[in-house]
Amino acid sequence: MANLALKSFKGIPLVVTLIWIAACASALHFLDKSVIAFLGILTSIVLIYYTNTSKLIKLVIGAAVLIIIIPLVAGENRYYMEVASQVGIYVAMALGLNIVVGFAGLLDLGYVAFFAAGAYAYAIFSTSQANEFIAGNLFPLSGDWFWPFLIVGLIVAAIFGVLLGLPVLRVKGDYLAIVTLGFGEIIRIVFNNLDKPINITNGPQGITPIPAPELFGIKMGTPFYFYFIVLFVIAFIVLANIRFEHSRLGRAWVAIREDELAAQSMGISLLNTKLAAFATGASFAGVVGVIFAAKQTFIDPTSFTLMESIGILVMVILGGSGSIPGVILGAAFVTLLQVQLLKEFSNFLHSLQQSGMINLPNQLDPSKFQRLIFGIMLIFVALYRPNGLIPAKRKTNDIDAIKASPFGRGKLGILSKLSQSSSGKQS
Repeated sequence: MANLALKSFKGIPLVVTLIWIAACASALHFLDKSVIAFLGILTSIVLIYYTNTSKLIKLVIGAAVLIIIIPLVAGENRYYMEVASQVGIYVAMALGLNIVVGFAGLLDLGYVAFFAAGAYAYAIFSTSQANEFIAGNLFPLSGDWFWPFLIVGLIVAAIFGVLLGLPVLRVKGDYLAIVTLGFGEIIRIVFNNLDKPINITNGPQGITPIPAPELFGIKMGTPFYFYFIVLFVIAFIVLANIRFEHSRLGRAWVAIREDELAAQSMGISLLNTKLAAFATGASFAGVVGVIFAAKQTFIDPTSFTLMESIGILVMVILGGSGSIPGVILGAAFVTLLQVQLLKEFSNFLHSLQQSGMINLPNQLDPSKFQRLIFGIMLIFVALYRPNGLIPAKRKTNDIDAIKASPFGRGKLGILSKLSQSSSGKQS
């Protein structure tokens, strides 16, 4: 019955979506720090995706919500913009991991290592930390160098991705997960101990103060500016994901995900294709790492633990492995659950406890049950939505149209060469 109802679903009327956006925007403007209003305006992005209208109109409405409405009604509220930028960072991270896990089918539990590589690349050279091992007292760099370091972080993380890919190409499945898990832990431990004999990362004490971005003399250190920076990076990553998905390389990734032996027999190089997946996914994490370091103004190895990698993997699986809109939804949902929902529910229970209405033991604080809730969510998704909240759509071709086309009338490939050779012998 549920599948039948989904098949008969024709989409949300455009008028309903517009009314929802207007109502949530008004509530977000008049209600300070309203969780419901903020969730409502973010939920409108999902409504736009399911709205019964053309893709162009969906794109225009979605861009208007993200670029105009949210900054206009919530731009002065630091709390809202902080949460929105945090959601954007994890959305970008999940989209990068989606290339490795979703497209290529390579289970990566050390993805946070690439995130750390980009963050440390900017943190070391934008502070006086680089003077510890580079003579000349050339550092720290100003915030204007943030923009070139987005490219530097991309390159550094891509190199780390290739270094990870080279030794793990001979393993797959569970063994691949174990190797990538070990790689992520090795990188974290190296950064934690790289203060001796030469102090490069300042070890467990971390690096601070990391300068905020600057553009034309304007310091962009507030969540409002970071929201637009993250939004620009997400747009770039989404566009790259779409281009990769429908490219020859993207089809090679999918072929490897479905059957490595069949893909190799069709002439796909497993070495080059897997390395490209690791390097591409890692490069996006490196860019986000630079943004994270500039936003936090302080980083240390505790920001890049195994649980971060697992959390990002949960976002991809929950939303729909290989599905770009699904990964965006999964990342936004999990991040809001961590950053806002559990925190707000915990504060609500504490207020009731202080008023004497309830007596809640400290051990039952909802904010302490993040992993339990993640586990329960994954169980329900595995049972009722095994392909994710928004499953990946497979591109289907019209066989009859292909046969009727000029390409379908003649013989192609090896059949064409055989017919040519046979006609040559007859002549």
